[in-house]
Amino acid sequence: MTTPPEKKDRHAKTKRDAGTPGAARAAQPDPAPDTAGKAAGAPGGTTAAGDATHDAGATGTPWGAAPEPDVSPQALAERLRFVLAERDQYLDHLQRLKAEFENYRKRVQRDNEAVVARAGERVIESLLPVVDNLQRALEAAGRHEEGQVIEGIEVVTGQLRSVLAGHGLEEVPAAAGLPFDPNVHEAVVAQEHDDYDEGTIIAVLEPGYLLHGRLLRPSRVIVAR
Repeated sequence: MTTPPEKKDRHAKTKRDAGTPGAARAAQPDPAPDTAGKAAGAPGGTTAAGDATHDAGATGTPWGAAPEPDVSPQALAERLRFVLAERDQYLDHLQRLKAEFENYRKRVQRDNEAVVARAGERVIESLLPVVDNLQRALEAAGRHEEGQVIEGIEVVTGQLRSVLAGHGLEEVPAAAGLPFDPNVHEAVVAQEHDDYDEGTIIAVLEPGYLLHGRLLRPSRVIVAR
């Protein structure tokens, strides 16, 4: 069967076009844009995080943080005046407290001195009747017998002891035959004695006294050894 000339020409043209390089490239599909590589930071791509880091490094401020505002000299001077005024206020307050404490200390000292003075006044006032009775006993010594004078002195001595006891004074227990107590007794002499055991008081040379339960003076005694 013979092919018509027109069909031969079209068939030959088609074969020539298919054999050319341009036709092969045109037949292939276009590749999809590499968006995944760019998003993942692949080489050659630019990511959004990289752009943000680059912008932060260029400005010196971390990404997402507000830049620090510039402080003017006027604002610094105003803040300095405020700080100095606050300092002066605290200093004035401390000086006032110091003066008040000093006044309080002086007032307490004066009050203590007044209390001691009033206590001394009471003791002296209570002793005045004893002094008066001693003076009367001395005046009566020349007019009365010796026995009467001794009796009067004993009365005055009892009165004096009563006054002192009223102010918290009491005599330390010390007598011949009692055991020696180094807490309230002072051994002046230690002697051998047939009638007393070792560590026993033989005689009292000077009585001791307690004032409000505290030792004022120990009793001076002679102790048997």
